[in-house]
Amino acid sequence: MKLDHIPLDRLSVSKTNMRYGKKPPDVSDILPTVRKRGVIVPVLVRPNCAADAFEIVAGARRFRAAQIVAEETGHAEPMPCAILEADDDAAAIEASLIENIARLDPNEVSRWETFVRLVKQGQTPEDIGATFGLPDLMVRRILALGNLLPRIRDLYRADKLDPATVRHLTMASKAQQKAWLALYDDPDGYAPSGHQLKAWLFGGAAIKAATALFPMEGSGVAIVADLFGEDAYVADPDAFWIAQNAAIEARRDAYLEAGWADVVIVPASEQFHSWEYEKTGKRRGGRVYVDVRANGEVTFHEGYVSRAEARRAAKADAPDAIKPARPEVTGAMQAYLDLHRHAAVRAALVGHPGVALRLMVAHAIVGSHLFRVTPEPQNARSEAVAESLETCRGESVFDEKRRAVLALLGFDPEAATVTRGNGDAYDLAGLFYRLIELPDPCVMDVVAVVMGETLASGSAAVDATGLQLGVAMADWWEADPVFLELVRNREVLLAILAEVAGEPVATANAGEKGKTLKAIIADSLAGTGGRTKAARWVPRWLAFPPAAYTARGGVGTVGSAALAAAAASAASADLPEDPDPTAPAGARAPEDEPRLAA
Repeated sequence: MKLDHIPLDRLSVSKTNMRYGKKPPDVSDILPTVRKRGVIVPVLVRPNCAADAFEIVAGARRFRAAQIVAEETGHAEPMPCAILEADDDAAAIEASLIENIARLDPNEVSRWETFVRLVKQGQTPEDIGATFGLPDLMVRRILALGNLLPRIRDLYRADKLDPATVRHLTMASKAQQKAWLALYDDPDGYAPSGHQLKAWLFGGAAIKAATALFPMEGSGVAIVADLFGEDAYVADPDAFWIAQNAAIEARRDAYLEAGWADVVIVPASEQFHSWEYEKTGKRRGGRVYVDVRANGEVTFHEGYVSRAEARRAAKADAPDAIKPARPEVTGAMQAYLDLHRHAAVRAALVGHPGVALRLMVAHAIVGSHLFRVTPEPQNARSEAVAESLETCRGESVFDEKRRAVLALLGFDPEAATVTRGNGDAYDLAGLFYRLIELPDPCVMDVVAVVMGETLASGSAAVDATGLQLGVAMADWWEADPVFLELVRNREVLLAILAEVAGEPVATANAGEKGKTLKAIIADSLAGTGGRTKAARWVPRWLAFPPAAYTARGGVGTVGSAALAAAAASAASADLPEDPDPTAPAGARAPEDEPRLAA
């Protein structure tokens, strides 16, 4: 075999070539490179029967690209060729197959190494894209692999990580990548992947910056950009929702000013189903429903009423229906009357805190278009966790009190919650009058249950309340098999073993497997297997205040407690000196008694 440069007009595609007889091949991916650099890799040719002519065994696409460039420029550069022996069809076909298979793209990590060398030589992503015929976005995506630790790149090169996982890891800090690798290496741990990894990185539902209804620039809301150049995510969900909710309220006010009958905000815990409603114009009383999702997406559904309302309207519009008499007041007059009555009642209400308390409780239970309270759903990740919750002492005591309050209010004692939040099925005024008849101690029982039902799990409010009440978790919880099954970190298991069985036992078993450590912990908690029972032991995560076992962080209860402590510190700075901490929470002014009785 020898190398030579042969003019294009002396070349043709051989019948042994894989692409012979087919329509002209697609060369869009290599054409930019040929335009800029010419044909660099020689094509395989062999002499044919014509004098001074050669047929291309492998390289038809490069030949076609060179022809296009020649037509564009009017100048044909000779092709670099590797010349095979003539009349050996088998060898020619074999060479064509090998050459085409060799053209398959290398893996992304290999391309990253090549691109990095070019960047160090001064080339831009645009230059690299032009050289290799790749979109700029693809080049940037491959270069983004440089944000990964070398160990993660090696795992990806070995096909041990899927592309979705690698994509999300490019958004992680080096510390987060190290924490993820620790989980990956831990035989008892679980390293999140794919979309679960995104939730792990952002501490819950990942919110895309593109879902914001407000300008992100200048908002102060921190974002983390997807280094592949496609997405950006919110790094501070709390700050995002403060700005997002303000934007939703502004849009709501704009809709009302535009003449819509009502604007209903559908919270993330619910969903707007269009098949439960019918389209209705603004002039016919159509509402705007604002569908808010936990991932930040907000959809405005304009002009809908419930099917029941639509049927009533259709019945009223029927030809034989009796048209209602024209009302004696206009819409503007009705608004005038409503607003002045509203102003008078709320001015009087401030002098009757007992009545206000009962009205607030009625709103918390029934709800209205201005007042929505949703019970904590207590979602569990598995049936085992759900069963552990249902059988614990705290849930049993609360459920007993809830049933008593349901009976007190005249509700079904078997109902799942006291808090309803639907506003339609229960009469707000009727419940208010029922609460007026109840003495203060009974109303406070209702308040306690309603507050318990609507206290958000995992929130700073739980920590603040637990600390205020001096909750001792040993009175309400004891370790069960579900808890031990969920502990999957060896460092944590050894720390727990030291607490329940002593440091000598933990040191002696430091080399044991996680299963063995859990068995020793279970024996120590139960007082079996010849071990002393660790009475009233509570893990640091559950205590008030909670604490972590390692310096890695990522413990939700510890984060919530930190927020509660900061809030307590800020509040104490504003309190008057020597506040009376023994004042009963439900105390009211003496003068309120005769007003309530009247």
